[in-house]
Amino acid sequence: MTRPRKVPATKPNGRAESAEAQGAPVFDPTVFLGATGVGKSLREYQDGEKLFSQADPATAVFYIRKGKVKISVVSTQGKEAVIALLGAGDFFGEGCLAGQPLRMASATAVAESSVLRIEKERMIRLLHDEQTFSQMFVSYLLTRTIRVEEDLVDQLFNSSEKRLARILLLLANFGKEGKPEPVIAKISQETLAEMVGTTRSRVSYFMNKFRKLGFIEYNGRLEVHSSLLSVVLHD
Repeated sequence: MTRPRKVPATKPNGRAESAEAQGAPVFDPTVFLGATGVGKSLREYQDGEKLFSQADPATAVFYIRKGKVKISVVSTQGKEAVIALLGAGDFFGEGCLAGQPLRMASATAVAESSVLRIEKERMIRLLHDEQTFSQMFVSYLLTRTIRVEEDLVDQLFNSSEKRLARILLLLANFGKEGKPEPVIAKISQETLAEMVGTTRSRVSYFMNKFRKLGFIEYNGRLEVHSSLLSVVLHD
């Protein structure tokens, strides 16, 4: 005997009731990203530890729960460039979702970090089945695309001093949602130079200048003050 097919309950206007109205559990992206399970695993990384290397197989998307991760590329001549420094709440490695077979960059922890790995197949299924998560992820990608465009404009038109000031403010979370974090993880001047696109000596010169002006405190750990915004806003 064939069982009757179960259909969603409908309201008088003929529309199906939502899962929430029927008492079914509602998908919560924050809960999903806060727990391990099928197709996802959590790992702790130490400062300087690689998550993946350039040319590794691209088989998963990553989500940073805490800490910071540097995304960098190395040219055929061996020159390294830092293209992003990501923090808690950021995704990376999403190129695999667009058919990227190999990693185009390396990912390295630059502080003690807790990172969730979501396998490609699980991520694709999630984006297809869960509209709330899909909307959140697309919104994140659009926001990061805007950031990349801003970085390009910054690189093309602003001085290395302004670029360094902007990067320090972004690292301290100024301009993002939530409360700024004036104290940020230890970032080497070499890394800052790679991000700015200048030499370490120039970064050292500007860091000393910012410290003398009271914009930052720099004694092993870095404290960024909102007054540094004056460097970015000054023409």
